[in-house]
Amino acid sequence: MQLIFLLEQVLNGLLVGAYYLLIALGLSLIFSLGGIVNLAHGGFYAVGAYLAVLLAPRIGFSGAFVASPILVALLGIVIERFFFRRFYRSDPILSLLLTFGLAMVIEQGLRMIFGAAPLPFAIPPEFRGQVLLGDFIYPRYRLGIFAIAIAAVAATWFIVYRTSFGRVVRAGVQNPDMVGALGIPLQPYMTAVAALGVGLAGLAGVLLAPISGVHPAMGAEILTAAFVVVVIGGLGSFWGVIFAAVLVGVVRGITIYFYPPAGEASIYLLMALVLLLRPRGLLGERIQKFE
Repeated sequence: MQLIFLLEQVLNGLLVGAYYLLIALGLSLIFSLGGIVNLAHGGFYAVGAYLAVLLAPRIGFSGAFVASPILVALLGIVIERFFFRRFYRSDPILSLLLTFGLAMVIEQGLRMIFGAAPLPFAIPPEFRGQVLLGDFIYPRYRLGIFAIAIAAVAATWFIVYRTSFGRVVRAGVQNPDMVGALGIPLQPYMTAVAALGVGLAGLAGVLLAPISGVHPAMGAEILTAAFVVVVIGGLGSFWGVIFAAVLVGVVRGITIYFYPPAGEASIYLLMALVLLLRPRGLLGERIQKFE
């Protein structure tokens, strides 16, 4: 029974890592091409959850699952067009201030529109139930989140590494001046990457709304942990973020099994250890300024 309980805790930790990954991957993509550390990313996660609450009674949870990330991605296009685009070549501190202010606007806007109290949003009846494998019991909905997260990451990998769009994006990350010299404008690619990254955050909001609850500060709560994943993996590293999310999930699950009060603290201790040994993250690029 102890082994089964340990397995459940590890799976719970991996579940947490999965939705951290959806948010962290978007953060990493936007930073890679545009150089913007998007402190408003958690706000888009919260918007995705609130849109799911609004849309689910009208078009069902499945419809909200499709429509909400798309609407959040469209919002990301607007934000990129009118805000991010002005700061790609500016001092990074200016984009930090911009996105911090934008995060506050989103959170307070949600509080003004929907109130400060959490909104109820239960798991749809068709996704309830449990999977039984001998003595092992696990909720079907949580397994579904695993599957969707894996599919979303696989689709993102395909876009970035197996399409002409992805080749231009990766070339723009490595040498934007050369891409410009070839007559390829990077601006549309930046807009598409912003939409993709923000849409992943909206998807995480839809998936986590029935589990974590829907309230205005939910974006700020999850953003710090998502940044931990990005820092551990390495800023701008696709595979680093994936590896870091898995590592964070396993460490958190094992820590909760042996000492539950330290579950959340364990991921921050892990980050501190990684930064002490490898300041650029596990798979991050070398940063000449610091090394």
